[in-house]
Amino acid sequence: MTALRRQWARATDASTCALLGLAQWRHRHKASTRRELEDYLALCEPMTREQYYAAPPLEPLGESSGHIAWSTPHTSGLDRNDRASAWLQPCERGWSAPTVLILHALMSVNDVGYRRLASKFNALGWNAAFMHLPFHYERRPSGYLNGELAITAHVVQSAEGLRQGVSELRQLMAWLRAKGCSEFGIYGTSYGGWTGALLASLEQDISFIALLQPIADIEHAIWESPAGATMRSLLRGNGIDSALTQRHAHLISPLHGKPSTPPDRIVMAIGAWDRIAPPDRVEALAAAWDGARVITSPQGHFGYVAARDMFASVHKMIG
Repeated sequence: MTALRRQWARATDASTCALLGLAQWRHRHKASTRRELEDYLALCEPMTREQYYAAPPLEPLGESSGHIAWSTPHTSGLDRNDRASAWLQPCERGWSAPTVLILHALMSVNDVGYRRLASKFNALGWNAAFMHLPFHYERRPSGYLNGELAITAHVVQSAEGLRQGVSELRQLMAWLRAKGCSEFGIYGTSYGGWTGALLASLEQDISFIALLQPIADIEHAIWESPAGATMRSLLRGNGIDSALTQRHAHLISPLHGKPSTPPDRIVMAIGAWDRIAPPDRVEALAAAWDGARVITSPQGHFGYVAARDMFASVHKMIG
């Protein structure tokens, strides 16, 4: 049975990576040039994380009991993407209760599972806020797949998208604090886990962090992961190598910043056969974060066993 599960996991991961490669190839003509990336790095290198992910107070463009929208503090030039958006699902206690920030995976196709997850947190006395990360859901520009533009060989755009997501979450947290919330949790999956890890290095009132197969080592994701094969081919073709991209690691790598959340309140889920967020890279992040707890599930990067195991672990931690 284990051998069959391993083969299925590898086949699923391989097919999904192939689809990601096709999406990358579609945008091959927009790949960053070496000069473009060098100019961007020169602008960003002197910045601290606090400066890079600056988060001025948000001014709602639209607000209801279940949704909020506002203008991003870091514009991309794509109007739809530059309208930040989140749906809100409060528990019976209202916004004075703690709030979990649910951060979805790259190219997530629907939010059904995340709404179920939000309801589970509501039952534990937690509000839930589901952020539409850049280029996803309501922020998907017309003519593109959900999240198709979030990570491409246009690495400047990809970095700025990540910057948007983290800064907007900081804005949302400040807005929720003004409504009476004083405690937060992070539940992030894959790309959302990467975003959540960066957020956790900036905010102080996060009482638990749950990262489900996070993109923990960005250099591995670009230069070694099967999901990055097309991207690195395009980048190398433009004279870009890992020595250049490493210059941005201090701002976008989870390995270069630690949260104030105690390690016994942090859990990371690993897929035993995951080649996109491989076990050793997630374990390295857990070690860098002073020994955060790691759980391992029998799956690749894509599957549902790890999500089930993760919520059971979080339930024990906050229930």
